[in-house]
Amino acid sequence: MNKLLTIAIPTFNRAALLEQQFSWLEKAIKGFESECEIIISDNCSTDNTQEIIKKWQPIFSKTTFKSQRNQENIGLMPNIAACIQAATGKYVWTVGDDDPIQDNALAFLLKTIQQNPDTALIFLNCYGRDKLTNKITVERWFNSDSDAPYTNGKAALQRYLKESFGGVIFMTATVYQTALVQRALQQWLSSCKNLASQAYWTSFCAIHGSVIVTKDNYLECTMHASYLEQDPKWSIMMRYIYIPEVYTRLLEIGYSQTFCWQMILQNIITKSDWIIFLGALKRWPILATNIIILYLGLVLASARKSLFSRKALKTS
Repeated sequence: MNKLLTIAIPTFNRAALLEQQFSWLEKAIKGFESECEIIISDNCSTDNTQEIIKKWQPIFSKTTFKSQRNQENIGLMPNIAACIQAATGKYVWTVGDDDPIQDNALAFLLKTIQQNPDTALIFLNCYGRDKLTNKITVERWFNSDSDAPYTNGKAALQRYLKESFGGVIFMTATVYQTALVQRALQQWLSSCKNLASQAYWTSFCAIHGSVIVTKDNYLECTMHASYLEQDPKWSIMMRYIYIPEVYTRLLEIGYSQTFCWQMILQNIITKSDWIIFLGALKRWPILATNIIILYLGLVLASARKSLFSRKALKTS
């Protein structure tokens, strides 16, 4: 890993937005070319994405520039994972092709890494802008008053998972220590099937080292911009399948049983979630029934794991 940072951009059918991101990166990377590599993972786009990549590749001739095109669309999370697996820098920053980033973000990030070479995870703070109204609705995703590392990474992640789960799974806000996040992918091989799995990847890194959460904003999260959010079934799956499954996995790697159980069961005790579920049951009875069965199965499996862990501790 001779590069300090891999900047990895997964993309699909957004050539114009990718070109905007290249324009930002061209300015931001000046003076830091030798410390970075760039990876583009094209998820079998059918627009002119490949033309844009070929146009810009010579512009980044002073740094390592790699481009890969999947033979078929492998899905969002597998494409992000492909970027991470291809990274050779000490740290990897997965950047959305449509996320606005401040010009000074890259310089700040490289300086922070150099000053904190053993940090496991960095969150770049951001504000949230509603795409529908163009108004800023979230001033800061993370409550942080300092750029100093949290030495207890596990405690920090538990706090931020509870306060801002959406921020934790915002891809562009996250910078991983490459070796750790690659281990996370190996630890949970099927994590790419879970749309909330970035919460697991970040938590895995955090339990193995310190975490930095910046006090200042360095990018914008455009809310209600994802095609996934346009599918009402996505919200049900997130609440009752993807997020609970993440917490069952966190139980396995040493996160607090009390904390994980609280987060797994919150969909049972929260009135608003039950209203959403009952609405789904009315619209899609078969789907909703299958989801609740899977959810209850996760709850039961987590209970067994917790009981086994307690017995093992008593025995030891």
